[in-house]
Amino acid sequence: MSIRIVIVDDHAVVRAGLKQFLAEQMDFQVIGEAANGREALDFVRAGGIDVLILDVSMPGQSGVDALSGIKARAPELPVLMLSAFPETHYATALLKQGASGYLNKDCDPQDIVNAVRTLARGRRYITPGVAELLADQLGGGEGDGPPHTHLSEREFQVFLRLAQGETIGAIAESLSLSVKTVSTYRTRVMEKMKLESNSDLTYYALKNGLIQ
Repeated sequence: MSIRIVIVDDHAVVRAGLKQFLAEQMDFQVIGEAANGREALDFVRAGGIDVLILDVSMPGQSGVDALSGIKARAPELPVLMLSAFPETHYATALLKQGASGYLNKDCDPQDIVNAVRTLARGRRYITPGVAELLADQLGGGEGDGPPHTHLSEREFQVFLRLAQGETIGAIAESLSLSVKTVSTYRTRVMEKMKLESNSDLTYYALKNGLIQ
């Protein structure tokens, strides 16, 4: 039986290249492509997907937000995150949020094939580098890794939105939270990251390649 795959990336050329490569695998079948999180959710609602490949950085709705929506509707669907950023930036936060695997776009294409097959078997795909990051965090190594890797998944979501200039009111509305709750998350983010203002958050996110 073929592994049915949907590719989500805002760049048509990336989707085309990935589709062509995956189609060469006898046990793979690319059943759809989406350019953003909203289109991805349409595929998820329709069902029949074995593995979803999701880009982390997309305009309008980030892969981080898209992942939350996808996991809310299909908790069992394996999602492989693809990112232009190194593993240290996003991997552990996204795995905590429900992703089943994380790969940098500079990886060997065979790694994507291996990851898809691993996810289709119901297992997570974790590279040695990500395993090391997770081990550091499980070991309580709060001093290890960049400050943002120690945020909870909701704190990480709020942090990214604040860094992109969204107001607390807008964040509250889009995440279906109260303004007071978002303000509490903002306070926690500032304390954990030892930053003073939203502009500090934006500078940190740009410097670390978390937003473009």
